[in-house]
Amino acid sequence: MAKGDPGVTTTRGRRAAPRAKRTAATAGGDPELVQLLTPAGERVESAFGPDGTEYRVDFTDEEYRGLYRDLVLVRKLDAEATALQRQGELGLWASLLGQEAAQVGSGRALRSQDMAFPTYREHGVLYCRGIDPIMPLGLFRGVDQGGWDPNEFKFNMYTIVIGAQTLHATGYAMGVHMDGKTGGDDGEAVIAYFGDGATSQGDVNEAFVWASVFNAPLVFFCQNNQYAISEPLERQTRVPLYQRARGFGFPGVRVDGNDVLASYAVTRHALDNARHGQGPSLIEAYTYRMGAHTTSDDPTRYRIASEVEAWQAKDPIARMKAFLEKQKIADGSFFAEVDEQARAESVHLRERVLAMPDPEPVTMFDHVYPHGSPELDEQRAQFSRYLESFEGSAH
Repeated sequence: MAKGDPGVTTTRGRRAAPRAKRTAATAGGDPELVQLLTPAGERVESAFGPDGTEYRVDFTDEEYRGLYRDLVLVRKLDAEATALQRQGELGLWASLLGQEAAQVGSGRALRSQDMAFPTYREHGVLYCRGIDPIMPLGLFRGVDQGGWDPNEFKFNMYTIVIGAQTLHATGYAMGVHMDGKTGGDDGEAVIAYFGDGATSQGDVNEAFVWASVFNAPLVFFCQNNQYAISEPLERQTRVPLYQRARGFGFPGVRVDGNDVLASYAVTRHALDNARHGQGPSLIEAYTYRMGAHTTSDDPTRYRIASEVEAWQAKDPIARMKAFLEKQKIADGSFFAEVDEQARAESVHLRERVLAMPDPEPVTMFDHVYPHGSPELDEQRAQFSRYLESFEGSAH
């Protein structure tokens, strides 16, 4: 999909002139939510953030169709990975079901020079950065450590430790600023993804402090999917998460994370502010995890079916499809073609996963140090002798 101009009408400064809020009414009646596409697929011309910033998008019909295609493909590939884990082909999988709009919207808002730091669930952002979707499956199958080059794709490796990537992103962004790579349209920006539960981690709060004090060109992107595994949001905070940014000295905004258009507009604006030297900001993408935290989790133990059903009415793909139909941007043949493409790509992904060779155990020593190590060589030799001791035995 081509990346259109979000059409954010504001000054380059951190604070725009105060204006009356004109946010769309949401199913929950939340006036703080930036929304450009309602759950029913009704288009909202523009919406205002808490500081008066006006958000809008101006995409071509082809770009709108491209966003829908991204959403469907990402969901289908994610569903295939979940099925593979259930069939014993992956050790674990962290599904993004329900969070596609937050990831595709923010992922498409990134410019080629921007750097992203993910958690272990950003499969949609990974897809938008042009990385082969087989890569994270190799990681969760245990055959490699995740095979993409972060420098080539401007997308760091998956991080399992909760919140640790925010410190990595802060240090990287500080380096971008110190290297003089901010201050213009061609400046670099950094984005760090994390969940609502991570906001309780010390690492995240330390990252907020350092990014603020050093004016790092960094967007903190929190996907608030309502649960930190089994812990609901009210166990993490007594105020909306985006308001926490105020205490650290930078702006925050809450966006409808099930609205791909608003997710794009808000993220593009925040990234552009960062690249122009306006420092960090916090985006709270208000969304919902429709499935389990990971495939080792049972969400029926801590949430009720009616809650899930209420969020199903806000499904990011259904609302985008409704918009395309109402605006006569796409017809049945287009939707069928997208579904067939998604099916074919998921089948191909499955075939490639099943064809992955099992790695030799000693290969775990291969990439520990770039130039080797005498100590590591000795460990490899000892481990090789240990493996050889099983050859021809009854073990």
